[in-house]
Amino acid sequence: MEAGYKGTNKMITGIVFGVITFWLFAQAMVNVVPAVQSDLGISLGILNVAISLTALFSGIFVVAAGGLADKVGRKKMTYIGLTLSIIGSLCLIFAQGAVLLIIGRVIQGLSAACIMPATIALIKDYYEGADRQRAISYWSIGSWGGSGVCSFAGGAIATYMGWKWIFIFSIVFALLAMILIKDTPESKVEQTTASKFDFAGLFVFVIVMIALNLVITRGADFGWTSVLTLSLIAVTVIGVFIFFKFVKGKQNGFIDFSLFKNKPYTGAVISNFLLNAVAGTLVVANTYVQVGRGFTAFQSGMLSLGYLVAVLLMIRVGEKILQRAGARKPMILGPIITAVGVGVMALTFFPGTIYTVVVFIGFMLFGIGLGMYATPSTDTAVSNAPAEKIGEASGIYKMASSLGGSFGVAISATVYSTIAAAGNVEAAASAGLVTNVLFAVLALLSIMFTIPKSTGGKSSKPSLREGLSDHSLIINKGRQ
Repeated sequence: MEAGYKGTNKMITGIVFGVITFWLFAQAMVNVVPAVQSDLGISLGILNVAISLTALFSGIFVVAAGGLADKVGRKKMTYIGLTLSIIGSLCLIFAQGAVLLIIGRVIQGLSAACIMPATIALIKDYYEGADRQRAISYWSIGSWGGSGVCSFAGGAIATYMGWKWIFIFSIVFALLAMILIKDTPESKVEQTTASKFDFAGLFVFVIVMIALNLVITRGADFGWTSVLTLSLIAVTVIGVFIFFKFVKGKQNGFIDFSLFKNKPYTGAVISNFLLNAVAGTLVVANTYVQVGRGFTAFQSGMLSLGYLVAVLLMIRVGEKILQRAGARKPMILGPIITAVGVGVMALTFFPGTIYTVVVFIGFMLFGIGLGMYATPSTDTAVSNAPAEKIGEASGIYKMASSLGGSFGVAISATVYSTIAAAGNVEAAASAGLVTNVLFAVLALLSIMFTIPKSTGGKSSKPSLREGLSDHSLIINKGRQ
């Protein structure tokens, strides 16, 4: 970190553009499922695997990338991520079938793993106090708000230009991000001792996550009682046992479990996983209105316009509530409003125009809830991590986002496609959406049990290592 350097608006704009590249390739895919399936001639099952792969590989490697960013440089890792984003997008642009589609999605997942923790760590280093919370709000607009932008923009681009143009725009944003952060000084932790990376832990984690994802996304196709499915389940269970048995006690383990001794950090990570799992709503709702109600991709994108506006506005509102009342209140309100919004969308028995209005309102509530939760959650995670491990801690937090999104999409899509295969599309959509309501409820419970009540800025300043029990302390700490 360069002494005395303070983050600029140009820097945060570049970071936001970098984060948006993730959503342009990850989120926009959920709104163009029928178009991609028709164009490439692949099955819905294979396409669901491809959709979830980006978030899965992002989640698998984001912790490693975050730890690596601390060592080799956060700016350098951001550039690596943006380069991978361009390569992955090119794979999808030239895809003629499943092979390049899947390869491109995997590369894009690795891209997100590099970009997300590195950009959070840059914000942690070069912004302080209220400026840092403002910067995190804009980062959240790129991350959480980007999902709304790309759901709408992806539908419009796919309808009027073709779905592959989504990834041409992604390349443009990646190049702009590179230009805008060019003058940002490098930021990394000075290493006093050499430490070996836990490749064994990473290997076990990769095997477990891929096996579990295959069970969820392909179990029905393989047969739930087939030898292959049962073998994948066995691999998952044995792998989880090995991971916790041998990785947890390692000094330089793939995941530093000592970070979870801090209760607010743990709550932010768990709730982040669960609330990101609600992303399955976008796949189910967009697919249903196109397949079951005859909407175009653009029209389904228009339905989520309220979500886009709400999430962008509420991210800044969440920041203001955070500064005045602490993190707990907006973090609790967020999942409640989200659950109500998704629950409303599950009322698929409503006819034509009425259901269209209901879905629009549901999407708007969905956006209000996520927007309110975003900044307080991210700031809680960042502020409760030791400075020398901020990249790794950010990586774990983003791993929760990515894996939550991956498994949420996989589970929701599996529920929807399994029931839809029996011929009842309305029941399939309702079941898929109710699944996401359950994720939001679980997120709410995790927050209630882990995030302490705020005292509104009246407490003294503790050490970061002691764990901050009051979000007013987080604000005070940021101003030191």
